Amino acid sequence: MTTLSIFNQSQPERASKVTENPAEIRDLLARQGVRFEQWPTKDLPSDAFQEDILDAYSEEVSKLKEECGFQTADVISLNPDNPQREAFRQKFLDEHTHSEDEVRFFVRGQGLFYLHFGNEVFAVLCQKNDLISVPDGTRHWFDMGPEPAFTCIRLFTNPEGWVADFTGEDIASRLPRYEALAGAAE
Repeated sequence: MTTLSIFNQSQPERASKVTENPAEIRDLLARQGVRFEQWPTKDLPSDAFQEDILDAYSEEVSKLKEECGFQTADVISLNPDNPQREAFRQKFLDEHTHSEDEVRFFVRGQGLFYLHFGNEVFAVLCQKNDLISVPDGTRHWFDMGPEPAFTCIRLFTNPEGWVADFTGEDIASRLPRYEALAGAAE
């Protein structure tokens, strides 16, 4: 189930608030400038090709491109049997920012976005049918867990795709990881 856990960075061991209510999650994130929606999912095979996934969601993706100026969309998929899964996980685990919005729509599986606002960190466990748009310049990181199993549509304004500017802060290492938060949500 989609879950939002809010932590104070001075007490990272315990969430000050946890909610699984989609409307409350949407509203709390909107106050921080984060777009959160839940789209109806399409029945697609787990091994669907990128083109099939983008075709299935072409109307939604076209709408976002027109509304927000995105230039490209692609699909990223990772499974527990990927021999480079730990390297992929490590790539996203440090706090960073982007010069464009980071948009993900979960077609399958789940992943955990951490969003750092002042003294608070919002940990959003996104699930199948969740769309999250992290505004440019927002400090954040992503944890896919030790056994990643997800497929996401990504949208970009920059044709180069995912480009991160790492902050050098250690906040990500002080908060509970995917294993603790995803297990608590189930």
